[in-house]
Amino acid sequence: MKNKILLILGLFFFTTSTLFAQKEFLQSGPMVGYSTMKEVLLWVQTTQPAQVYFEYWNVKTPQNRIQTEKALTAKKDAFVAHILADQLEPTQQYNYELFINNTKVERPYPLKFQSQPLWLWRHDAPDFSFITGSCAYINETQYDRPGKPYGSNYQVFTNIAKTNADFMVWSGDNFYLREADWNSQTGIFHRYTHTRSTPEMQAMLGGMHHYATWDDHDFGPNNSDRSYPLKRVTEKAFKLFFPSSNRIFDEGVTNFFQWADCEFFMLDNRYWRTPNKRKDIEDPQILGEQQVEWLLDALSNSYASFKFIVVGGQFINTLEQGESHANCAPAEKQRILDGIQKLKINGVIFLTGDVHHTELSKLDLENGYPLYDLTVSPLSSGAYGEDAEKNPLHVKGTLVKNERSFAHIKISGTREERTLRIGMHDSNGKELWNKEIKASDLKYPKKK
Repeated sequence: MKNKILLILGLFFFTTSTLFAQKEFLQSGPMVGYSTMKEVLLWVQTTQPAQVYFEYWNVKTPQNRIQTEKALTAKKDAFVAHILADQLEPTQQYNYELFINNTKVERPYPLKFQSQPLWLWRHDAPDFSFITGSCAYINETQYDRPGKPYGSNYQVFTNIAKTNADFMVWSGDNFYLREADWNSQTGIFHRYTHTRSTPEMQAMLGGMHHYATWDDHDFGPNNSDRSYPLKRVTEKAFKLFFPSSNRIFDEGVTNFFQWADCEFFMLDNRYWRTPNKRKDIEDPQILGEQQVEWLLDALSNSYASFKFIVVGGQFINTLEQGESHANCAPAEKQRILDGIQKLKINGVIFLTGDVHHTELSKLDLENGYPLYDLTVSPLSSGAYGEDAEKNPLHVKGTLVKNERSFAHIKISGTREERTLRIGMHDSNGKELWNKEIKASDLKYPKKK
């Protein structure tokens, strides 16, 4: 009897200590960051200084557990830890667990990641899928504007997790800095932490890989540009919360990644942006000379079936309104379009956000192919789009307005017949429309 009581007490204290670790030390995450064939980045945020590490195992050999290095979280880095799972083999699935102060932290959803596939010279590229979307506003009443809450439909994140996609591409306004936030590191860290801690996001963070670029609201104030004095602070915060293995420049958040036979060019449309009111500047820029040159270099050197250019604002829309390229940097836009045509870059598709409605735009390039711009917005911020029909390049049947949405993009088929399927979903996961685009349709005609 005595032994049974001791056993019960032991189980009670073990359970209590685990719950204490969850409640007291885990702020947000864990999150799965980038993936390569040999390493994956794991992310977690604590509420105070703590020691963290992970254990992971190949699903084929669960008895062979591997422990990562241990890290100490610190206030100067928003109590965020980046830890590598670096004993991986390509094309494998892994499960993992989080430990804080040597105590396992239970999560009520699967924690999993994968190493990228080794396929080139061996067989066709594997099928895969990913999610894309922008504009994730999470309400915090004491700092929000009075009136109707701007954020809503947080179940969108729960339903994204249910898609079982391989990764997510965040295309900007992933956090919304408020007036109380953007003038200090304390405020910026608070906003990033508050959004990342959204309960509905946690399963999505823990079970699929994440890649991102930003737009004005996670960079600074509304419509912010290169003049924003704390841009190095938001840059630090963004890199803490969305770590990448392939940062292109020392400044800004431009990055790049590859998945199977597709490549993603994650552009920064804020760090070097000319202020909208500088009417004295003849050739205003959104991306800047250095970034445009890198983009054209990288595109010209790419053999990817699909080349996704990810940028916060709409690119091919010809309407001169808002913060689009047509309105704010028409010469830079034309230079990129000219470059795609002169260099005969095949397979280009833009992924954009910002405008709080969803649509597919199509531009027929001269002597080329149809260039698409898939705009997906918003995830959970205000949804509208009354003026969206004015877009002359709008593809009929693809407009989603006054509704939150996300895109589930699937890549499949043989190397010669690679196909992209766009499935547009509302916040409850219902498919609203779909469209297939073949890689063979996005190629310049060969000379006879």
